Amino acid sequence: MADISIENLNKSYGKTQVIRDFSLNIKSQSFTTLVGPSGCGKSTLLRMIAGLEIITSGNISIDGSLVNDLSPKERNIAMVFQSYALYPHMTVFDNMAFGLKLEKRPKEEIQDRVQEAARILQIEQYLQRKPKQLSGGQRQRVAIGRAITRKPKVFLFDEPLSNLDAALRVQMRIELAKLHEHLDTTMVYVTHDQTEAMTLSSEIVVLDQGEISQQGEPLDLYNKPNNTFVAGFIGSPKMNLIPAKFLSNSSNQVEINTLGSNFTLPKKLKDKNIDAELIFGIRPEDMHLGSDNDYHWQSKVFVTEKLGSSTFIYLEGEKEPIVIEVTGDATIKVGDLVKIKLDLEKTHLFNSQNLSILE
Repeated sequence: MADISIENLNKSYGKTQVIRDFSLNIKSQSFTTLVGPSGCGKSTLLRMIAGLEIITSGNISIDGSLVNDLSPKERNIAMVFQSYALYPHMTVFDNMAFGLKLEKRPKEEIQDRVQEAARILQIEQYLQRKPKQLSGGQRQRVAIGRAITRKPKVFLFDEPLSNLDAALRVQMRIELAKLHEHLDTTMVYVTHDQTEAMTLSSEIVVLDQGEISQQGEPLDLYNKPNNTFVAGFIGSPKMNLIPAKFLSNSSNQVEINTLGSNFTLPKKLKDKNIDAELIFGIRPEDMHLGSDNDYHWQSKVFVTEKLGSSTFIYLEGEKEPIVIEVTGDATIKVGDLVKIKLDLEKTHLFNSQNLSILE
């Protein structure tokens, strides 16, 4: 298999710079996901790895070899697109065999590779059908199968599930996870869907305006975001980010004022130099319904979202709504005044530069 090394990569369209001095090492056999909002440069980056976009400056190496000047077909990669990109006049078999025929592979080898890919993806019964006779999920399997037949060093996926409905996306996520385990190859995946990123990845790279905001294992990013951008992007609903004021720091504990009360956080500061104005962060699942004698904060409910096993309650906050997650059977209505207890062990604190300041 192959690792990917990206060094000081830049990409500009005229005066607009999309990727800025970007460096990243992607380990061989890993499943690395590039996530970020629309326009952050993740698809452009993937297309530069594939050779579909010209690099303005910098280097890309695959398996130790510089590929800047190689055409896409010379890079030994396979790319799966959002739009499937299947030939409508060809059968499933011919679509999957197309790249191999261009390489002038022997007929027996083509037959074996297509049959093997079809077996892995469980589409053997569809090999003689045309794409229009398939569902969206089946078409995406064909597109992935076409990539598998080439036995590339690297698989690149550009938002491959975004055209599928919710149930099919869940099913295809499972299929992709099984596929990575089966093939044990390097996969780079682009999505704006953080659920896909969290469930599929061995490593996530969060992009913001063409730069890396944070990278690491999924749970590390979820539990220890480096900044408010990652805290607000990873997690659904996002982390609550609430204005706070610094009060004191003693005995390795920091005292702040937020939500109209003073709180002592049982965590150490990374740096003793601290701003007066801070941002307090806490995830919805770390805020719980309290009792009359045991609560930190109270507020009025103005929206509820019932999702079956859980309910999201939106409370009136200082600048924006504050979301808490409660059980699905909670009998809370719009207009209720609820008392909330915070899990202070799972809180976060950010400075005026939006950087995390707690260990």
